[in-house]
Amino acid sequence: MTSVTLRHSDGVLFDINLPDDLNALLQKAAKSYDNPAQAEAFLKQAYELDNQQLSIYLALYKFYAYQNRMREAEKSVYQGLELAASQGNFSKNWQDLNYQSTDWSKPSGAKRFYLYSLKALAFIYLRQDKRDDALKVLAKLQELDPNDEVGGSVVANLATGS
Repeated sequence: MTSVTLRHSDGVLFDINLPDDLNALLQKAAKSYDNPAQAEAFLKQAYELDNQQLSIYLALYKFYAYQNRMREAEKSVYQGLELAASQGNFSKNWQDLNYQSTDWSKPSGAKRFYLYSLKALAFIYLRQDKRDDALKVLAKLQELDPNDEVGGSVVANLATGS
């Protein structure tokens, strides 16, 4: 699974293994960001079609964050974290994890999605003025991703004013 969105000529690449019908809904949502109600309807339709796809949670939490709907973004991140932990076969509680919990170095899949989602959670906490919570998540992210492969340092710099 490619857990980051990459631009390409046909729209946004969410996951190369995403079923075509789900990809089509996520593409419609991405193209409808100027109409938030329509974009959200496409995202909810994708969720109802198959809520076991990590890309849906990525799209949801990014959408809600862009709309400054941080509570919903946070909820979507936590749902994505839970699904990724289940798919990756590790603890659902990020506070219980450590570098040895699993092989965090794989560049794709549930584990990488989990790391990116922790980064998103820290950003969402910052936007909610929950700096202490963001710093706790960022400390855990640094422990799990010491080489900063998912770019947690960018959010850490925002949190510390660096």
